[in-house]
Amino acid sequence: MRIRGDIFWAWADPTLHHRSHEETLADGSYVDVQVRLSRTGNTQMFIGVYAPNGMALHEEAFESRPGESMTRALAWGVGRARRIAEDNSGAAVRRASSR
Repeated sequence: MRIRGDIFWAWADPTLHHRSHEETLADGSYVDVQVRLSRTGNTQMFIGVYAPNGMALHEEAFESRPGESMTRALAWGVGRARRIAEDNSGAAVRRASSR
């Protein structure tokens, strides 16, 4: 079970269509990347990296990914999430928001 942080809850909007990628990595950490189109047509993204016990290691949200489709943003986000998970092995919680 993931323990979501403030970044996720500020970003979440269940009324918008989204795509997601969820993956458990070899060390047991978990990545969750979600992309969506805003009501104004902007591609938006959430990246979450969680420890094996479900605690958030890193969360960030992007209000806009100019020039990127949902597919392209999702692929970029998955790569970023994997790098963050690798860099954060055993690190303290980090949270960021790009608005």
